[in-house]
Amino acid sequence: MRTSLILVPLCLALASCTKNPAPTSAPPVDVVLIGAGVMSATLGTMLKELDPALTVTMFERMDSVSAESSDAMNNAGTGHSGFAELNYTPETPDGGIDTHKAVDINEQFEISKQFWAYQVQKQYLGAPQTFINNVPHMSFVWGAENIAYLHKRYDALQKENLFKGMVYTEDNEQLRKWIPLVMNGRDPKQKVAATRMELGTDVNFGALTRSMVTHLTGTHGMTLNLRTQVEDIKRGDKGLWNVTVKDLADGQKRTVQAKFVFIGAGGGALPLLEKTGIPEAKGYGGVPVGGQWLVTNNQALIDAHAAKVYGKASVGSPPMSVPHLDTRIIDGKKALLFGPFATFSTKFLKNGSWIDMPASIGTGNVKPMLGAGVDNIPLTKYLIQQVMNTPEERLATLREYLPQAKLEDWTLVNAGQRVQIVKDDPKKGGILQFGTEVVASADGSVTALLGASPGASTAAPIMLKVLQASAFRDQLKTSAWRAKMKEMVPSYGRKLNGDPAFANQIRQQSSAVLGLKTLVLDVPPAVAASAPSAPAVPHAVAAR
Repeated sequence: MRTSLILVPLCLALASCTKNPAPTSAPPVDVVLIGAGVMSATLGTMLKELDPALTVTMFERMDSVSAESSDAMNNAGTGHSGFAELNYTPETPDGGIDTHKAVDINEQFEISKQFWAYQVQKQYLGAPQTFINNVPHMSFVWGAENIAYLHKRYDALQKENLFKGMVYTEDNEQLRKWIPLVMNGRDPKQKVAATRMELGTDVNFGALTRSMVTHLTGTHGMTLNLRTQVEDIKRGDKGLWNVTVKDLADGQKRTVQAKFVFIGAGGGALPLLEKTGIPEAKGYGGVPVGGQWLVTNNQALIDAHAAKVYGKASVGSPPMSVPHLDTRIIDGKKALLFGPFATFSTKFLKNGSWIDMPASIGTGNVKPMLGAGVDNIPLTKYLIQQVMNTPEERLATLREYLPQAKLEDWTLVNAGQRVQIVKDDPKKGGILQFGTEVVASADGSVTALLGASPGASTAAPIMLKVLQASAFRDQLKTSAWRAKMKEMVPSYGRKLNGDPAFANQIRQQSSAVLGLKTLVLDVPPAVAASAPSAPAVPHAVAAR
């Protein structure tokens, strides 16, 4: 009897005790997008451009679009391109610098810029300044060991075409011109160093997502269902998926049939993926990590800083917790943030449930979850330390980047919630995996996106991976779809870093449309002679 009393509320909480309603009599939907964030909006836009006849339905549990991870205050807003993020360029055992990840992320961000430029040209998004603006990206370090690392990093990146134009300095006077707040009040005897890249960007992913969804609903006929929670996803007849949803306004449930389901629900993707029952979902777990910003309303401070200044992460910290003093452009206004400070809860979403994490653990992933916990003691210690931080301790961290910071100028604001992937590994048992991962059924009829950083910045290339793994993969190989993909992403199927002439052409095209700075790379004469001439780009501005 006592066991029953315990199991009943748990069963109700997991929504597994009631029978799902039968599918509605409406025709099956071609595409169901779960989550109204930048990932679903990007995939929906791509698919409707590739095939306007597709019927698309989007479900979102919140009462507005991009209210979770895509919201401006719930993410870093950095156009992640590897310019400043030191965790993307680890030191190798022999003392060198591995630049592969930084180059790969830069390549991916160039794809996103092309995709956004296409939409701006088509007048889908409005003025680009509403969602993307140039803000220099800087790495800033102190101490002999860190300075030596940064100099090696700079030297290594100068061999990569996409990073040409980066500037390195240890000169305090130069730094005072670039980042006066960071230098004012600093001990003149402290050795510091920095790199700076003028091509850096700040992106308001919330504004971008809302514009894409507005276009999808207004022009492409996508059906948007807000305050609608996906309760279950089960295999139906004839290869269809039965997606059961609940209207959060009246509690009514209904089941929609879909040919293809994309689970792009941020931290909420893992529990929904588990509900599908596909074997590919086994072995995945998740560790939720939240964040908080220190935000200033002191206009003098906001006006005096104009850069994204990234430092080195603490030992054991997740990538999303790399500290940075960050200029943001949100809804046309400059803002200044510092952080993020990590938090921990068992919620998978900022507006999620406290039982999200325990409910996600089952026989299929309990072993890797335990293994990951044992192997990541530094992360556990880091999260505990962060949660226990006092206002004075947070201020002390801020003063490492802003020596004259005053507690009264800064307010602590909750940021978004991310879920780091725990993945079963044949040798290690369970590994905590940083980044994003596409999980798809064998037939491609359901795909899910798991993970975090670099996230939104690489939404377009990630959605290309989703298409390649999805039920649309054969159509993607057709000449018609490939031609359309090249129209949306002119570099589709090609890399930029090894081809400076092509990189110049692509960067100038997208930068001209988006109103961003660009930089003309040096091209060997023999290569320049054989390369097609780039079109005129009168709106492009050369970065200095």
